[in-house]
Amino acid sequence: MKNPMYEIVSLLLEKFLLITRLLGMGSSSEEDEKKKHASYYDTTYFKPGDLLEVPRTLFIHFGIYLGDNRVAHLMPDILPALTNDQKQIQKVVTNKRLILGVIAKMARIRVDTVEDFAYGGCILVNHMDRLFKNKVLSNEEVVSRAEKLVGATDYSLLWNNCEHFVTFCRYGSGVSFQTDKFCETVKMIIRDQRSVVATALLGLVSIFCLGLAPSTTLPTIIIPFMLWMAG
Repeated sequence: MKNPMYEIVSLLLEKFLLITRLLGMGSSSEEDEKKKHASYYDTTYFKPGDLLEVPRTLFIHFGIYLGDNRVAHLMPDILPALTNDQKQIQKVVTNKRLILGVIAKMARIRVDTVEDFAYGGCILVNHMDRLFKNKVLSNEEVVSRAEKLVGATDYSLLWNNCEHFVTFCRYGSGVSFQTDKFCETVKMIIRDQRSVVATALLGLVSIFCLGLAPSTTLPTIIIPFMLWMAG
């Protein structure tokens, strides 16, 4: 029996995904998704303990190869909070489940096939090793760490995402370069906004101090500026 709350939230999310598709930001069609799952990956190139990267449009997804066509990876997922049906939970995480998991800050470190993990994307192997010279743990230790962590976990875009998971397993320290880059971008935007405000304030001060505008016109400049700041 389906959970009514999940049905309601899913309906709302479908509307959101429809809008994003119209804006060119949504996921592929069902037919494209089926083709993606039909993709073949030659796992003979992978060794247990390898760190796998799958570049996406806006982010990179990470996993640890366990051997035998199995990949451990952290995925936001709301479904475990709504059902105990392991068959349902083990199915490939859909966009709806993923987004709701992000919102609810819930995730699961799960084991999937290489095909399900990559979902049609290209795979980079141990591409991050160059950033962690002499810090790569043994393959056995990497696999052991990943397998011990399989199961439910909290999710945080900034503090506990799929990149934190794999870097902890392979290098002994959980870090996320994607998070660092995101934070730097936000800081840059904030600094730019402050520069705009500072420039506008400086312009107003200059007008007032240099007497470039009559006092009767000054309120017509300051008031719209204050309204713009408040908005």
